[in-house]
Amino acid sequence: MNTDAKRQLLRHTVATVAYRGGKAIANAPESFESFRSNETTRTPAEILAHIGDLYDWALSIARGKQTWNNSKPKPWADEVDRFFAAIRAFDDYLASENEIACEPERLFQGPVADSLTHVGQIAMLRRMAGGPMKGENYFVAEIEVGKVGAEQSAKRTEF
Repeated sequence: MNTDAKRQLLRHTVATVAYRGGKAIANAPESFESFRSNETTRTPAEILAHIGDLYDWALSIARGKQTWNNSKPKPWADEVDRFFAAIRAFDDYLASENEIACEPERLFQGPVADSLTHVGQIAMLRRMAGGPMKGENYFVAEIEVGKVGAEQSAKRTEF
């Protein structure tokens, strides 16, 4: 697979994170951001802040100047905005002609794959907190490369 194809697959994966993550965080119950399943787990707000940190880290790796930050969570609405902004910044870099300073596979196996795990945690915590979301056949979802904001396709195959 050539680098352009790898870059496109990475961008599709990032668009998938935006789609699935957006669904997991949209219209969450008011108290959801501070829900804790037990005393040792992260809250949804802490997880969402971590995802923002992952995409900031991914962008720094792609630029060749790796930096990490452990952010303290902001209010939920601010973290939701940051989630999409961090994904957008990373996707914009991937969409540019700028060189990626590492193998795309390493970006996938590190920050991007980790973010998919955390989106799943948020979805599971929503159900535990009493704010379930509908399941969906993501195979047929209208996920588009470059579409990484809160506005996603309304056409869904939910069950």
